[in-house]
Amino acid sequence: MYKIVLKATRMAQDIVRKVISETDVAVDATLGNGNDTIFLSNILHKGKVYSFDIQAIAIEKFKRTLDEQNIKNIILINDGHENILNYVKEAPKAIMFNLGYLPGGDEKIITRPETTLKALSDSLKILKPGGIITLVVYTGHTGGAEEGFVLDEYVKNLEPKIYSVMQIKFVNRDERAPYLIVIEKNDSYSEDKHNILCL
Repeated sequence: MYKIVLKATRMAQDIVRKVISETDVAVDATLGNGNDTIFLSNILHKGKVYSFDIQAIAIEKFKRTLDEQNIKNIILINDGHENILNYVKEAPKAIMFNLGYLPGGDEKIITRPETTLKALSDSLKILKPGGIITLVVYTGHTGGAEEGFVLDEYVKNLEPKIYSVMQIKFVNRDERAPYLIVIEKNDSYSEDKHNILCL
């Protein structure tokens, strides 16, 4: 029996899975330990995954995974996601953000509001119509609440004729529990067009 796991990262993957196909391009804007990158790579057999991390330690660790598993469709980029336009020239069908800090790494090295906001703004420009951006937001660490506030304010003001925005939060847990923001770039402005966010 399939077990429902109510976890923000899992929900993000479940939503992205409905949108991408094997020939698409996708971006993992926050490599970390590589969970989203591997998830995307396993679907995009004939496509491509760009994966960003500002920490060289994360890149080098994940390179070993690529070599061990002989994975060829992932491009690792040791740079901040705010520089996405310098590297990604195609239109991605999905862009995934898992914010905060590297699990098991230096908790002082965190994603920050100003760079995350630029990365998101630029990601919206290149996102393919019908594509999805997911952001798993953590507010429990120092700086996390500020980043969450900035993102919440930004996404609620996106043009609704172009973008559909959903926020998924736990209501029976600590207010610092991770939550999910999903943005769909509408492929048509027709009101009767099926919306992937209507799950």
